[in-house]
Amino acid sequence: MSELRVRFAPSPTGYLHVGGARTALFNWLLAKNKGGTFILRIEDTDVERSTKESVDAILEGMKWLGLDWDEGPVYQSDSFPLYKEYVQKLLDAGKAYKCYCTSEELDAKRNLAMQEGRKPKYDGTCRDRGDHPDGQPYVVRFRAPQGGVTAFDDLIKGVITFPNEELDDLIIQRTDGTPTYNFCVVIDDATMRITTVIRGDDHVNNTPRQIQLYEALGFPVPQFAHVPMILGSDKARLSKRHGATSVIAYRDMGFLPEALLNYLVRLGWSNGDDEIFSRDEMIQKFDIHNVGRSASVFNTEKLLWLNAHYIKNGDPERLAGLLLPHLSSREVTTLGGPDLMAVVKTLQERAQTLVEMADRAVFYYNAPDSYDDAALAKFDKEQVLAVFEVVTEKLSSAPIDAVVVVDALFKEICTEKGWKMGQVGQPVRIALSGGTQAPGIGEIVVTLGIKETLKRISSAREYVTAK
Repeated sequence: MSELRVRFAPSPTGYLHVGGARTALFNWLLAKNKGGTFILRIEDTDVERSTKESVDAILEGMKWLGLDWDEGPVYQSDSFPLYKEYVQKLLDAGKAYKCYCTSEELDAKRNLAMQEGRKPKYDGTCRDRGDHPDGQPYVVRFRAPQGGVTAFDDLIKGVITFPNEELDDLIIQRTDGTPTYNFCVVIDDATMRITTVIRGDDHVNNTPRQIQLYEALGFPVPQFAHVPMILGSDKARLSKRHGATSVIAYRDMGFLPEALLNYLVRLGWSNGDDEIFSRDEMIQKFDIHNVGRSASVFNTEKLLWLNAHYIKNGDPERLAGLLLPHLSSREVTTLGGPDLMAVVKTLQERAQTLVEMADRAVFYYNAPDSYDDAALAKFDKEQVLAVFEVVTEKLSSAPIDAVVVVDALFKEICTEKGWKMGQVGQPVRIALSGGTQAPGIGEIVVTLGIKETLKRISSAREYVTAK
């Protein structure tokens, strides 16, 4: 196993977002590609917003995608004593100080700076303050370098440089004694021996502050890779108004995990012109240096295309298992009906999602209680009744054991009667499924079985006769 150690560190304030899932995927792929370690860390220090429900939703999303972690989940809230220990180390070393400025004083300083055209950063009032008023609330600030630059070579974006004069003295501990995000992240990554930090590029501006903290504490600085954001079709940051953004929502919409993973890996990463990647191919070919610097636009149509590909080429037995919950939600029971795997085989060529497949599978288990009158109206009533009679006679007397047998039988009927296939096939399809959007006649007949097929044709004949 290599020394490479990466982490995915979501905040449990909501579901697992597709942007977070892509970040997790890139970390997971790099670890798998290099034989490294992938750690799941739950950053739950925001006590007011962090919930167990969100933690569960994140874990559920990760498990559904198959992004298994080697260590964790580690909860940041368990490390409060450790954070306090390192705050004290910085204070003892003179690399941090107590700031007694009130919020009103800070607001006044900020407003004055803005009025004078200066950057509204902390002016260092307490940086060299000698007195320490007893009982007065204070925060702890990091004593940041005031001159020079802080730079790093981002694995995706290249060299990024920040003038230190642009950075103020970061608060690392609040008045209530709780540590701040940037400080916790550094302590966690350092003590977990994280070697490479892959995260969204909304964290770029946090990086120089964190590098300064690593150096002040004597920790090795990890490599950084900042992944561009995912945008909606209007080029704004992806949000709920663009549609579903939750990983679990895509599961409930009938997407397969392999399709979503394949789609997410291609949002920003490329390997030539290849579009389809199995999980093993992703691991083998993934290179963080091949992640682009530009933001990616989420395209639902492309995701649907990939999902259709994976359904079409999927294992019918597995798809049948995944389809069951969608049928159950429609109060459809498969007991006593056709073999579900056989049903899947008739539908997987055409379905884009499992939800769509479930909708199309209902007729196999629930005989039609109504028929598409508009479709039936396209045919002469007497012609339809004649078709039902001839088809019933043929199906009753012939051994039906394969789709090709049924198809041949229908061609034989057309030849004998001088009818077109549409005149025969479409009324029978309506009789068996209630509508026209269904698999081929041969597939339906073989899957339903001859007894159920004849029963449905009889019911349809009674319906047409009564009209």
